[in-house]
This record gives sequence, structure tokens and C-alpha cells, in this order.
Amino acid sequence: MAIAAKAKQLSFEMSNKVGLMAEISAALGKSKINIISLFGIETGDIAIFMLITSDNAAAKKLLKKMGADASVMDVITIEMPNKPGEFSKVSDIIAQAGIDIFTVIGTAGSARSSMIVIKTSDDKKVLKLINK
Repeated sequence: MAIAAKAKQLSFEMSNKVGLMAEISAALGKSKINIISLFGIETGDIAIFMLITSDNAAAKKLLKKMGADASVMDVITIEMPNKPGEFSKVSDIIAQAGIDIFTVIGTAGSARSSMIVIKTSDDKKVLKLINK
């Protein structure tokens, strides 16, 4: 059974360089801020990140000191069993409701459950559909 929850995600860009992720993660760790979800991609000279942390307000201030102006976006986290076909069930519910998924980030690791982070065209409706 999948469980959906509201979350806030930080989005920001920084000048890309070797070791940037190490700098960001070290600064967050030193400030006792846990990374819950992370997406990063380099696009030449720019690195783009989407991040959920245990303390987004503190992370946003820390990132500002590092030169990143992070914006906050509402997203949904969905935890589900780590079994084949589980994301298919969730994405089908969303598709059948005519809701577009704009972004999806996910991982399962070796745990019994997996988590995805999504931004949709109707987050409020997705929360109701998944949690019913």
C-alpha cells in the first residue's frame, strides 16, 4: 500500500565544479541537516539541484551563504513497497485521473520500501487518490 504526504523541496542552481556535491553535503552534515531526497544534474557550467532535508529552512539559509538562492516548491512524497509493479500502480492511478506528472525522483536501495518525490498538475488530488 502506498502512502502519500506533502513535502517541501528546495530547488537551486550553482556554478558547476568538481567537488560541489561534496561541499554541499558536508555543509549540510556539519549543520546536522539530513538529506531526505536529492536530485542533481550538471548542465555544462551550471549544476541544478532539488533537495528535501530534515530542516529546509536551515538548509535554505546555509545554501544562501554558499551562493545559492533556493526556491521552495510543494511536492508529494510517496512511500510504497519495494516490489516490482508498485510504481506502475501509483502512476496508473494518477494517469487515470488525468493528472500530469511533471517531475519524478525515486530510489529503493535495498530497503523493503521505496520512495518517490513527484510534482504533478494537481498535487492535492493525487494526495487524496493515493491515500484513500
